[in-house]
Amino acid sequence: MKICVVGLGKIGLPLAVQFAAKGHTVLGADVAEPTVRTVNEGQVPFPGEADLDVKLKEAVSAGLLTATTGTAAAVAASEVVVVVVPLFVDGDGVPDFGWMESATRDIARGLRPGTLVSYETTLPVGTTRDRWAPLLRDGSGLVAGEDFDLVFSPERVLTGRVFADLRKYPKLVGGVTAASAARGVAFYQAVLDFDERADLARPNGVWDLGSAEAAELAKLAETTYRDVNIGLANQFARYADTLGIDVDVVIDACNTQPYSHIHRPGIAVGGHCIPVYPRLYLWNDPDATVVRSAREANAAMPAYAVDLLAAALGDLTGRVVLVLGAAYRGGVKETAFSGVFPVVAELRRRGAVPYVSDPMFSDAELTALGLPAWAGGPADAAIVQADHAEYRGLTPEALPGVRVLVDGRRVTDPARLPGIRRLVIGG
Repeated sequence: MKICVVGLGKIGLPLAVQFAAKGHTVLGADVAEPTVRTVNEGQVPFPGEADLDVKLKEAVSAGLLTATTGTAAAVAASEVVVVVVPLFVDGDGVPDFGWMESATRDIARGLRPGTLVSYETTLPVGTTRDRWAPLLRDGSGLVAGEDFDLVFSPERVLTGRVFADLRKYPKLVGGVTAASAARGVAFYQAVLDFDERADLARPNGVWDLGSAEAAELAKLAETTYRDVNIGLANQFARYADTLGIDVDVVIDACNTQPYSHIHRPGIAVGGHCIPVYPRLYLWNDPDATVVRSAREANAAMPAYAVDLLAAALGDLTGRVVLVLGAAYRGGVKETAFSGVFPVVAELRRRGAVPYVSDPMFSDAELTALGLPAWAGGPADAAIVQADHAEYRGLTPEALPGVRVLVDGRRVTDPARLPGIRRLVIGG
């Protein structure tokens, strides 16, 4: 097949490479000229994705993957179009469809009869049928489900392990018609590889969920569940702190029962998914009080971590506090909705002098993010915000002057920190 992937970001580019690895001809379309140039050179434009560097070089060298800024022309030359363009949400939870609308208009200009269009970006329920189908019709004169096929098929992968996750999890598809869904299922069966699974009650492969709306809700529901679960764990942790109980021991005990799957508490919930998709769900279902309460509980955790520090250290005015980790999670060079920003803001609000250090970011990169880079020297306290592997071996020598450390991720080893008072959330 000839496939166009619109959006060569941290999900779109690995998808394009995956399709090329199956022998298909792929045109990757992106509005960023530097990204297009880098991809055409066989170079990865962002770090941290396992195996992408090797697979990308192979695809480009074989002539199976080419990048372009001409989306409409790429669509016109393709049988299948896969859309992985970012959708943003503002502070009030209102989705900003701007980038996706622009991409959809470009797709419409090149759309031909018989094409399959698959949206993979997570969307509010109803968006594929009620927003994208009319926009594609207005720009092309073609009707979804009649002149071309239209499906929603959510990405279900994590950055850093996209290829492994593509093999591991069922691929969900929902169409605007049954015929569109069948075409979508056949497409993904042809371009993906799946690990063998012994659990026949939950077979791997491609699943037709019956409608685009069901597939949209499935993605929102699975991610919102995680946010609600973490919110509950954080509530348990805060209560455990009042009792002097280690909540980790409690959660371990609970999860030996097969119906209990409590997640772990922590200083922040970051990334492109978990902090965002519950708000997309709330946009559809504003009466979902459980979802709203969990989101509020998780958003309050950075300030709670600073509360723990203040309770141990006293007045924070003028105190130098080192925040360890700008990334939203360990091993990933990404700061989307990272807890570092509210932690730094809360420290400043209380009069502290915060600095940030992260093994994946240079001082210049931290400064560009509006974060005060640590130049070394003594600090009064430290807060672990990201669970980088490097922090497992932290010692007092790496933390000169630090008397109190709040480990928001339980990644440090207390045996390695003699003389430092180590606090954890729910400990």
